Amino acid sequence: MINADPKKPKGIVWLASYPKSGNTWLRVFLYQYTRIMAGAPRDPDELNHLDRSSGYEAKLYGLFTQLLEKPLETASLEEVMSVRALVQLTAAERYDGLLLLKTHNLLGEIKGMPTVNLAVSAGAVYIVRDPRDVAPSLALHLGCNIDQAIVAMRTRAFATDNQKETAFEIWSTWSEHVGSWTAAPNPAILVVRYEDLLAKPTETFTSILRHLGQRGDEATIAEAIELSSFDKLKRQEEKGGFRERSARADRFFVSGKAGGWRDKLTGTQANRIMLDHREMMARFGYLD
Repeated sequence: MINADPKKPKGIVWLASYPKSGNTWLRVFLYQYTRIMAGAPRDPDELNHLDRSSGYEAKLYGLFTQLLEKPLETASLEEVMSVRALVQLTAAERYDGLLLLKTHNLLGEIKGMPTVNLAVSAGAVYIVRDPRDVAPSLALHLGCNIDQAIVAMRTRAFATDNQKETAFEIWSTWSEHVGSWTAAPNPAILVVRYEDLLAKPTETFTSILRHLGQRGDEATIAEAIELSSFDKLKRQEEKGGFRERSARADRFFVSGKAGGWRDKLTGTQANRIMLDHREMMARFGYLD
């Protein structure tokens, strides 16, 4: 990854995670923090304006379409990968400063083509969540049952499809995804557990801001955390919808709890996930 000039940092900072692991929650917090620091008024549709502080790489469809010279939904996965690094380079060059971009992509290569252009990357924040809590939310996101979601989470090279306004993402298995972003210690990549965002929000969100070079005061951070609470996000979605919600799901914000899997998974399902991902789960303290 590039070394950002502390006096004038530039490049992409990735807000990365396996799906349904808290990525959007982080984006909401950063939006609220940025808004408060700028002295901007509350936005009644703020949930659908997250792109004012961070973007979503898969939804840079204007750049993908321009470089592909064809509609995104008609492109093959190989064609999208052939322009992906250039899409990221172009986005970084057009933005004056650090560009925060969400991604659910595995950190790696597909047929020699990178999912993440490290040459224009300044760092990342990676969120990891207990896969037993991921599975029920992922099932709703994919429009399938929990058993099918568990299979998806252990399927190598699992990828979504190209859509009209969304480029495909490759997730692979939960373990491979987490390992790709966290296996090699890198000071440019801050690894955060979802459960710590819940258990000690002030400390954890503050560490994220420090990693991003921000020095917000405690009152501002506390206000941003309060405005980003799961209950508030759920009510906002119920009132005004959320344009990043999967077309297969009736809602995006389902359950923000840690350990909720105990009420949603059968013993067989929980054991299956532990068998599939035991090593990575133990590494992050998810096995009692």
